[in-house]
Amino acid sequence: MTNYLPLILGMTLVTYIPRYLPLNLLSELDLNPKIIRFLTYIPYTSLSILIIRGLLTASKDMFIPSLIGILVAGVVSWFKGNLVVAVFLGIFSSFLAIQILI
Repeated sequence: MTNYLPLILGMTLVTYIPRYLPLNLLSELDLNPKIIRFLTYIPYTSLSILIIRGLLTASKDMFIPSLIGILVAGVVSWFKGNLVVAVFLGIFSSFLAIQILI
């Protein structure tokens, strides 16, 4: 167990530092409104990339449940605008589709 402690601490630092530095540096700057607007689209872009990749790499058995989850997440995010709710409902609808179809 003691052999893993330096590894875990090192991985914690390597993960934390790249997240902390931009947050700390950007909070002190007055950014252009266009840059701020651009940064607001990053979560939506990241989510769409993960969703498209998940659909394209789904196996034959999982294609329909994946498609159902993607459609539910897309509709919820379009109308609600809340990514957490959209992801949760997409996962839940995929789970239900798997239980019913498979």
